[in-house]
Amino acid sequence: MLEPYALRTDGQADPQGIVAAPSFSWRLRSARRGARQVAYRVVVSVRLPGGGSARVWDSGRIESSLTTGAHYGGAPLSSSADYDWLLAVEDEGGDVVERTGRFATGIVHADEWAAAWIGRNPVFQQVALPPQDTDISFTVNKLQPVRRFVRHFDLEAVPATAKVHASAQGIYRLYVNGRRVGADELAPGWTEYRDRITYQSWDVTGHLRPGRNSIAALLGDGWYVGFIGTDRRHQAQHYGKQPALLVQLMMDAGDGGRSVIGTDDRWSESASDILYADMLMGQYEDSRRAQPDWHLPTCDLTGWSSAAVVGTDVDRLTPEVDPGVRATKVLPAISVEERAPRRHIVDFGQNLVGRVRLTVRGQAAGTRIQLDHAEVLDEGELYTANLRTAEPRDVFWTNGDAEQTFEPRFTLHGFRFAEVQGLAGPLQAADVEAVVLHNDVEFLGEFSSSDAPLDRLFQNISWGLRGNFVSIPTDCPQRDERLGWLADAQVFAPTALALADVGPLLRRWMRDVRSAQNDDGAFPDIAPHLIHLREGAPAWGDGGVTIPWSIHRATGDLAVLEEAADSMMAWVRHIERHNPSLIWRTQVGNDYGDWLQIGEETRKDVLSTAYFAHSADLTARTLRKLGRDAEASEFEELRARIAATFRDAFVAPDGTVAGDTQGSYLLALAFGLYRDAAEKDRLAERLVETVVRREVSLTTGFVTVGLLCPVLAEVGREDLAFRLLHNDRYPSWLFSVNNGATTIWERWDGWTPEHGFQSARMNSFNHYSLGSVGAWFLSGILGITQTSESAGYSEIALAPRLDPFLQHARGALETPRGRVESAWRREGAEIAWTITVPPGGAVIAHLPCRTPSEITEGGENATHSQGVTLMDPGPESTRLRLESGTFNFRFPPG
Repeated sequence: MLEPYALRTDGQADPQGIVAAPSFSWRLRSARRGARQVAYRVVVSVRLPGGGSARVWDSGRIESSLTTGAHYGGAPLSSSADYDWLLAVEDEGGDVVERTGRFATGIVHADEWAAAWIGRNPVFQQVALPPQDTDISFTVNKLQPVRRFVRHFDLEAVPATAKVHASAQGIYRLYVNGRRVGADELAPGWTEYRDRITYQSWDVTGHLRPGRNSIAALLGDGWYVGFIGTDRRHQAQHYGKQPALLVQLMMDAGDGGRSVIGTDDRWSESASDILYADMLMGQYEDSRRAQPDWHLPTCDLTGWSSAAVVGTDVDRLTPEVDPGVRATKVLPAISVEERAPRRHIVDFGQNLVGRVRLTVRGQAAGTRIQLDHAEVLDEGELYTANLRTAEPRDVFWTNGDAEQTFEPRFTLHGFRFAEVQGLAGPLQAADVEAVVLHNDVEFLGEFSSSDAPLDRLFQNISWGLRGNFVSIPTDCPQRDERLGWLADAQVFAPTALALADVGPLLRRWMRDVRSAQNDDGAFPDIAPHLIHLREGAPAWGDGGVTIPWSIHRATGDLAVLEEAADSMMAWVRHIERHNPSLIWRTQVGNDYGDWLQIGEETRKDVLSTAYFAHSADLTARTLRKLGRDAEASEFEELRARIAATFRDAFVAPDGTVAGDTQGSYLLALAFGLYRDAAEKDRLAERLVETVVRREVSLTTGFVTVGLLCPVLAEVGREDLAFRLLHNDRYPSWLFSVNNGATTIWERWDGWTPEHGFQSARMNSFNHYSLGSVGAWFLSGILGITQTSESAGYSEIALAPRLDPFLQHARGALETPRGRVESAWRREGAEIAWTITVPPGGAVIAHLPCRTPSEITEGGENATHSQGVTLMDPGPESTRLRLESGTFNFRFPPG
């Protein structure tokens, strides 16, 4: 049977804030060989408040094998409504299987917003007192308490449906009748607030009851008001001086009537027991000031202030289009060490991003508990020098209850270790946990092997993704930076997209990137754009071109290219306009080069010009895919001229590239900047020389490191690629693993036995950039890839590379078509390779065996197996055309 699964609306599972005609997608699986989809049908219905539903669109039977690209074409969507969509998939035998998906709408039309932005009432200021010494540091002593906002209202009956739409200039947590609404953390997240602020939508029908009800929220500073970045001259209040809240509750009666309650001056507000909360500086909470019933309808609001209306502009509001930040894992402490009376150091065994959940018992009222955080230890103590101006400290004052649990709600930290101070008595490991926070994306890629350090490296890469995909893709999570650096994101994007379903998040973030593009066409170094207000450097600004292309390749999404095409052209023309010689040496921003390379330095004009050609190439490909052929030809011609100029300026007749570094050859080979096959061979020879002369060690920075293994393998030297991958001498990927790393370090030499820690001015132990090799675990070792012209794995290719250091490797990738599995094992003189191919178009498998007659499948000659067709052999492999299903091959390698 053909089974559809993972039904998605606009790339999301059961989204709540759709406002425009959505697209629908699904994946397929089947245990039957040769199963395929020949047609589909999508029927959309809207649920009626009084019960039942009404059909609003029927696609009819569409003959297609595609599982993406079904676009809604029905009646205009209604605001704050629930929709069901029925998917009917027909297989090659005429059997039809149905599955149902759901989505709900946000506020479709801006004039339907009735809520206003509310904030702290300025009339009710605290009485000023002379400064006194306190336990609150001077850095944060101006921070204001998290505010509480409440509105009570009466209902004669529970409405048929009730939806709440909420946002903040800051971050908020919402409650209805004391029950938390949704699971999002740090909502609404960080966007380019000057242009857009996301809002979240939830169904709260089940939260309401007849009689008195309450809707309430906590409001913190977040990114909007709080500390961001490294410039102490302007480290906070980048977007506003005070946070603000916006909430709209829309209730529909069974007879079709609608009532609305929105934020306005009828809401009450007061300070909470959280005296301050900041994304970088932690949270300070005094539970003695808590009012446990504050969000309940029974709370007496006498003495509270009236909220102040601080704005009515809703033009920047846009619905959340990707999974929010959520608590996805809870890790127990693996050890607790008492370092001194009332001072314990906790090890969670994993560098992570999130917060500590601490349960305390039998503590007297007024006991001050302090938690400090660090990624690593230095002689048994927290190493915090690399945090720079960040003060990741959480403080909790006890109220004397027999048991209390402290878990900060409006901050997050990057840490593996926490120091707990102030606790009277011992700290039990069972009483302290780490709560992991990141955008709640589906993880797609899996890998395991016979080599434990290699598996740990893959896990480190995955944990780096978790820690740095928090609302935006950040460079690091622990210090005072946490910014959306484009180069870090663009080199890691192919790996991120292979490991997790981050396409919707990256597409949304690219809108921030385009918002920061200046009138001359220059993308920035970072987005959202603040602190570093300059043009993007080579390989940094190019992220505005390479990331949309990577999203398209991984997902098949054409809309991301449609949105980005004009900005991509503007960027390339910006470079050309300022560099008529076609060697990119001016308007290079901060010109970082191959950042953090080790042992040798790739010339910056080599790198910049290579990226100039690469961006022109990807822009041309984008325009060609969009049918903008005349413009595509223009950029194809430009790319050809840049490539010719690159060769004339930098490539010697013997294939030496100026500078003679690994990075320079990788750029020339990966971006196709050679004249012909003979020149490609010469470049490959020189690349090999640069690797061998370093005793098979790498020298690349993070811009080119992800090219190392794929390019070496592509030019026939996968032996060197595997030696580099398994090398554990400094510098190497496994050097950090062997020294206890559980995420990817920022620098190859973040710590070495000879020199200890690198400069505290820039030394993160959770930076995903150097982990850009992760995609090759799937595409190289497992061989799960797609053809060069494919997008969204419409044309899957399977070509495993048999790592000689491994006895076995296995893994999988959830593609837009369905799950692809690959597992190979050495069994004596043979390789046993089991693969699973999802329904859809045929797959081309490249088996590293030159003799087709020696290949068996299921115990018989492979060419006699159902769903297997022998193709023209390649020089080093046998090519088989496979239908869908699971295949068990055996063959002698070579």
